[in-house]
Amino acid sequence: MTDINKIVAILKKETKSMTTPIVTALAKEHNNETAFKVLISTILSLRTKDEVTKEASLRLFATAKTAQEILKLKASTIAKLIYPVGFYKTKAQNILSVCQTLIEKYQNQVPQDLDALTEFKGVGRKTANLVLSLGWGLPAICVDTHVHRILNRIGYVKTKMPDETESVLRRILPKKHWIIINDLLVMYGQNLCRPISPFCSKCKIKPYCKQIGVTSKR
Repeated sequence: MTDINKIVAILKKETKSMTTPIVTALAKEHNNETAFKVLISTILSLRTKDEVTKEASLRLFATAKTAQEILKLKASTIAKLIYPVGFYKTKAQNILSVCQTLIEKYQNQVPQDLDALTEFKGVGRKTANLVLSLGWGLPAICVDTHVHRILNRIGYVKTKMPDETESVLRRILPKKHWIIINDLLVMYGQNLCRPISPFCSKCKIKPYCKQIGVTSKR
């Protein structure tokens, strides 16, 4: 089996000089304020480049930092603040819905439960797992496109969909790597292990990679 411990150790070293994802950068402490910012920023990040998510998050939180403050804004105002994130009008409505639910159902406390989080409008397993791991510091595995692609590429898993990848990782990935795996593979995927024509010549985990599905490389 692929030596995931060696791979994680290499990834930690190789990603030190890479830009930290904005959602991770917001998660300096594990508390309700952090969990809320992670929740909202992750909603913004869906189908959006990280640099766009960063600027949108900073603009929104500069105007309104809490669920109560956001609910004082109109959907059109939120949309302007978060533009040009993908589906910004829909996300503005979803953010208002999330804030309303937080206050009415959870006394303004972000749930520390996966099922509860996925009941929020616009929140899927990826977002929920990031809230648990980065917002609350709880063991959770966030599987986005980079995690799914790279772990299949190196041969650590053999899955077709991210949710299936998450299920498999919960069984085989050592728990000590659960929280960090997303950050490492997002940074590595953005910089080296690209979806098309990855930089295999520069890759330090190449000796452990089966290069499954790689048809062209640099």
